[in-house]
Amino acid sequence: MIILGIDPGYAIVGWGVLEYKNNRFRVIDYGAIQTRAGTPTPDRLHTIYRELTAIIHKYRPDAMAVEELFFNTNQKTGIIVAEARGVILLSAVQNGVSLYEYTPLQVKQAVVGYGRAEKKQIISMVTMFLNLDAPPKPDDTADALALAICHAHCGGSRLGQYYNK
Repeated sequence: MIILGIDPGYAIVGWGVLEYKNNRFRVIDYGAIQTRAGTPTPDRLHTIYRELTAIIHKYRPDAMAVEELFFNTNQKTGIIVAEARGVILLSAVQNGVSLYEYTPLQVKQAVVGYGRAEKKQIISMVTMFLNLDAPPKPDDTADALALAICHAHCGGSRLGQYYNK
């Protein structure tokens, strides 16, 4: 199974593509879609959509694991990230990729074994699980890979399923 993990954002969208076969991971690719500050919102959302669609076309994932939004005190930032997340979901649906959503707690539990794990613990476990030479950068990319790992461990239960074409 080819899994595309996505850490939604507005300035940075982390992404990671893993193959999960016979209980083993193979890293296919990972990176980040970045948009420039000061660029109008519609243009930034278009960049995210266009680049994510290109990633989907290149790697043809079987599933996309996306982090559910966690709102803190900054509502304006939350709304902008929600708009970016909507574009991400749209790209998956328009390209026939099954969507699964996971909370930060589910991801931490699946990757670290503790739902209140710190970011550095997640990065460390992602690096170890995937046998990477160095931690993936930026941190959003590590989070995206953690989402893909989470789906590999939890996806069979369809616990996080949002949409399945």
